[in-house]
Amino acid sequence: MKALSPTDQLFLWLEKRQQPMHVGGLQLFSFPDDAPDDYVAQLADRLRQYTNVTPPFNQRLDYRFGQPVWVEDEHLDLEHHFRFEALPTPGRVRELLSFVSAEHSHLMDRERPLWEFHLIEGLGERQFAVYIKVHHALVDGVSAMRMVSQMLCQVTGERDMPPIWAMPAGPARETDDGPSLWRSIGHLLGASGKQLGTVPTVARELLRTINNARKDPAYSSVFHAPRSILNRKITGSRRFAAQSYSLRRIKGVCQAYGTTVNDVVMAMCATALRNYLMNQDALPEKPLIAMVPVSLRRDGSAGGNQVGVILASLHTDITSPVTRLMQIHDDVKAAKDRYAHMSPEEIINYTALTLAPAAFHLLTGMAPNWQTFNVVISNVPGPREACYWNGAQLDGMYPVSIAMDRLALNMTLTSYSDQVEFGLIGCRRTLPSLQRMLDYLEEALIELETAADLPS
Repeated sequence: MKALSPTDQLFLWLEKRQQPMHVGGLQLFSFPDDAPDDYVAQLADRLRQYTNVTPPFNQRLDYRFGQPVWVEDEHLDLEHHFRFEALPTPGRVRELLSFVSAEHSHLMDRERPLWEFHLIEGLGERQFAVYIKVHHALVDGVSAMRMVSQMLCQVTGERDMPPIWAMPAGPARETDDGPSLWRSIGHLLGASGKQLGTVPTVARELLRTINNARKDPAYSSVFHAPRSILNRKITGSRRFAAQSYSLRRIKGVCQAYGTTVNDVVMAMCATALRNYLMNQDALPEKPLIAMVPVSLRRDGSAGGNQVGVILASLHTDITSPVTRLMQIHDDVKAAKDRYAHMSPEEIINYTALTLAPAAFHLLTGMAPNWQTFNVVISNVPGPREACYWNGAQLDGMYPVSIAMDRLALNMTLTSYSDQVEFGLIGCRRTLPSLQRMLDYLEEALIELETAADLPS
């Protein structure tokens, strides 16, 4: 039996019919060269043999003295969690994305362990897919990516590889290295003795930020995001859109303008949002604001929390895509410089204080005039080398995140080998034709390449 942390309890409390609180991932695989036509069916038969389910996938919710705890499910029904399914004809990517959109809209049964693993056949060109969803109270996005990566390998010939629910149990997952608004708030409210020592620095930096906002209207906009259709109440229906982009192309833009990969993908998102909202006749006059987790690691260490969450203007009021990119680059650099002389605890507490109004509004809807940010743009690192699973090559891996009331769109991306994989999740009714955003992302990258005289 293990008690849930306050942050993990928050994900349970936030969940409602129109607001499922699970994260997911879609992996696209190609058949091994020597595989028979019924390769996926044979794979399904082998996966059903993995009946020894390891933590945390054997844990279900229970309550002790009114408090939620994880307990081992002694009657776990693997057939409920592992599902072998086929796409309807013609089995295109469109049908696959529609399948994920529908499945990601469904709440999971809290009487069972909160995860599902869908093995999907019926794709053309000798491909198949895996869609995994796990409740955010059980596993966060960074931990889920780590688990999926551990399920894979870099060897083409390896077979008899277990699925994610049967991986050998490793050390307890850490919840401090994943960027999250809620985790930052949880740290601020935590009992760590380090919290009190951060007060002078946090207060000084917060005062400096407020003074800058008073002097500079553009700076002030970071704390007052405009009203947007992105920030309405949502329904339970989801639309998922996903696309791969060449990392080589993005790095070419980086070199041309002296920016980072994160700057370029943010500029792509900003331009795509601008074009989407213009076509909906819903682009605010003031620039949209994004909540963006950024890496602050300045050494080669692996441990510790060295991630900050910043509020960054997307400069959607600017016509020029190049000017927009350079403004985003300058803003992110200034935010990183602000964190440069702060300790990890000070960064966490500064983040929590600056995002507290947003958290209050998202939780209650009682502060409609204080819209701190409009959209989340998050980058979760993935495997750097080409990966395989039971001989099948991983062609793409796309994150599927969470949309919420007053936060109808979540733009999450991950790096894999020589690709950047975008996964967009949004409310189908609030944001119609969300799949057009993929075209706008491509157009945004082409515009930056054209301006730099780069081949697209």
